[in-house]
Amino acid sequence: MSDYKISKDDLKRLNTKEGYQKLLSSKEVNVKKILKTLKYEQELNDLQIELLKMQGWAAANGKRVAILFEGRDAAGKGGTIRRFVEHLNPRSIRIVALPKPTEEERGQWYFRRYINQLPNPGELTFFDRSWYNRAVVEPVNGFCTKEDYDLFMKQVLSYEKMLQESGVVLIKFWLDTSKEEQAKRFEARKNSPLKQWKFSPIDEKAQELWDVYTEYRDAMFNKTHTRNCPWVIVQADDKKTARLAAIRYVLNALPYEGKSNAKVRLKPNSKVVKKYKK
Repeated sequence: MSDYKISKDDLKRLNTKEGYQKLLSSKEVNVKKILKTLKYEQELNDLQIELLKMQGWAAANGKRVAILFEGRDAAGKGGTIRRFVEHLNPRSIRIVALPKPTEEERGQWYFRRYINQLPNPGELTFFDRSWYNRAVVEPVNGFCTKEDYDLFMKQVLSYEKMLQESGVVLIKFWLDTSKEEQAKRFEARKNSPLKQWKFSPIDEKAQELWDVYTEYRDAMFNKTHTRNCPWVIVQADDKKTARLAAIRYVLNALPYEGKSNAKVRLKPNSKVVKKYKK
């Protein structure tokens, strides 16, 4: 047992069925770590209750909410989305993780395949990577021409402005990780039979191309960050902290009914979540 001092709130968390189970299943009991996990699970549960309120508000008022999750490989985009949608009504949500375009799609206007995935009235759509593939992943890996890239950068703000003018609520997240943390996650993926599918040929080159990714990411921020459609950067070396922060940001940004009765803090930590500044 460490010298960690347990507060009254900590004792309340431990004095639950879940708290006892975690204590009993630990060979070497680390009270501080267990309490941190319990606190995370409690806050996540309370925030997910608020997400249900927000979904109800969107459905009742015909709101169309599109949330983009971008970031380096292994930044935790998919895991964060799973915590968003875990308890939501699946009938009015959509998770979009598009494969590489078909030959037919390559001949179409670039944004067309994404337009087909936008939310209908009352829906929430979560993009696990989005049209911003063309701003970073594609040029870094040689999947598009310079002309393709330049045209995208010329058109994207007009495209997003049209979406917003048509009533789409657009939130753009960039989950940011350090090079060292990315390397650790890649190693974990390679060594896990359940996660090996996540390690792709693109991932293999990500560490080598780290600086090139940074160059294109910074250009994307500088050219596509606007007051009405900002880039929201989430520090994601700690996955659990990043998940809670992203959920808080969305809840804090939307004027859903019942928000004032929340039993959990909705304002995100400014050290974890911040808007890009030019």
